[in-house]
Amino acid sequence: MSPLFSELFTTISSPINEIVDQLGANDLPYIVPVHPNLVHFTIGLFAIGIAFDFAGAFYPLEKRVFRYLALPVTRVGFHDVGWYNLLACSLISFFTVGAGFYEMLLAVPLPGVRSVIGQNAIDTMLWHAVGGVALLLMIVAMTIWRGYQRFVWRKDYGRQVSWLYLACGSLILVLMGVHGSLGAWLASEFGVHITADQLLAAGADLREVLP
Repeated sequence: MSPLFSELFTTISSPINEIVDQLGANDLPYIVPVHPNLVHFTIGLFAIGIAFDFAGAFYPLEKRVFRYLALPVTRVGFHDVGWYNLLACSLISFFTVGAGFYEMLLAVPLPGVRSVIGQNAIDTMLWHAVGGVALLLMIVAMTIWRGYQRFVWRKDYGRQVSWLYLACGSLILVLMGVHGSLGAWLASEFGVHITADQLLAAGADLREVLP
């Protein structure tokens, strides 16, 4: 970059400067980041949904065990849990992604740091953002697919879901794990929205500034 452009970029005022007095030590206007907590709702609801659909799919093999244990469970009950958890996952994931983009705009990564795979902070955030949108689209597509199976294609079948659906759900769970690693590195490696890391980077004494 030429000196002229470097000087230009350093003189441009960021909109974040207008609200900097409202941000805490974690660079957010609230104490606890919202996105990581919603992420665990998304992952948990999706995993439970797929797991219970698996249980419903294999119900004929499990039925004797449930009877032996005197557990009053039914195949449709498993599939009900699978459907409603996936539906809830699809709805809450919009808030998960929205909170992620909002907190990404306020992120101040630690300088001069690279992740365990050699990426810098900007690349990691961009890949995490793109991956988050892609996973949201996958979850919505799975929910629509699941709804059609439940109410149209397989409504008269005991097994509400196809084996292909279960295979795709398992693959998405693996992708969620890989994608989640990017978000974990943003916190653990780059100190994004981590109060202690940001205070240490600013030269503060944690024993004085933290309760």
